[in-house]
Order: sequence, then C-alpha cells, then structure tokens
Amino acid sequence: MKERGISFKEALNSAVQIGLTQGKPKRRHFVQKSYSLGADQNFRWVKALEAAGAIEEEELSRQLALRK
Repeated sequence: MKERGISFKEALNSAVQIGLTQGKPKRRHFVQKSYSLGADQNFRWVKALEAAGAIEEEELSRQLALRK
C-alpha cells in the first residue's frame, strides 16, 4: 500500500473488484422440470376452505382473548 501510495480501503476495494471480474464462470440457463400429476384430481376444495376458515376463526378469537 505504501509502495503504491493508496489507502487500505482503496487496496481492499481494488482487490475485491479484481477478484470478482477475473475468471467469471459462464451462467447456465435454469430450466425447471415439470411433471404431469394426471388428469383426475379429486381434491375437495370446499372442505379445505372450511378447515382454513375454522383455523382462522380460532386464531382471531385467541387474539381477541389476549387483548382483554
């Protein structure tokens, strides 16, 4: 640093910058594989929404009870 007449901060920044610019690996394009789950999906959305609503109601009542 004394030889080049620069501060420690400048030396550190230049070293980091050189390290980041040299030997960059080539980036590969990411491709997400997808798989078919089949045509017949028998999921009961009504029951799932009812369960989510019940859980939300329990949480709201718990939060209200804590405020009192």
